[in-house]
Amino acid sequence: MKAKAAKIISIITIAPIMSFCMFSFLYFADSGHFQNLTNYLLAVICFAFIPILAYPLQKFLPKFKDKGRDGQRKLAFIFVILGYTLGLISAFIAKAPIQYLMIYISYFLSGLILTFVNKILKIKASGHACGVMGPVVVCIYFFGNFSWLFLLLLPIVFWARMKIGRHTLKELLLGAAVSLLCTILAIIIIL
Repeated sequence: MKAKAAKIISIITIAPIMSFCMFSFLYFADSGHFQNLTNYLLAVICFAFIPILAYPLQKFLPKFKDKGRDGQRKLAFIFVILGYTLGLISAFIAKAPIQYLMIYISYFLSGLILTFVNKILKIKASGHACGVMGPVVVCIYFFGNFSWLFLLLLPIVFWARMKIGRHTLKELLLGAAVSLLCTILAIIIIL
């Protein structure tokens, strides 16, 4: 029963779903900064839809098809970089508000650094933890107050990822740290 719950939590908290939830929350909860349908749709396409394509497309791409979870993870990194790069470019083209630009920079930096840590340094850092921490920090930054409650997602996700054997606590903390630092850096860059 616990393993099944952990698997469900792991599925519903993948980075693309978390970014979709965050952008939707910002769009519907904010009274002015985020209520632009074009920017919202671009964000959903670039930060949720494109990255999530890695999962179904793995079955059709010969290079990744028979590689199991490792192939899925590699393909996910490729689609994350693709989506986040297109998102950042679209922010400049669409003249997105500074709030969107800050989030886009945060995601872009997180994707680059996480890829560098995992693929170049060969240190496994959790993309899952990174994908949860970023939206939590963004919501806290823009809304404060009750948004601090979103931090409760982290121990739940950590438990789930460790329960199904995908990550160690160290890998989860490293992934969350990458996201936290990149989001803080993006805030500093934009301010």
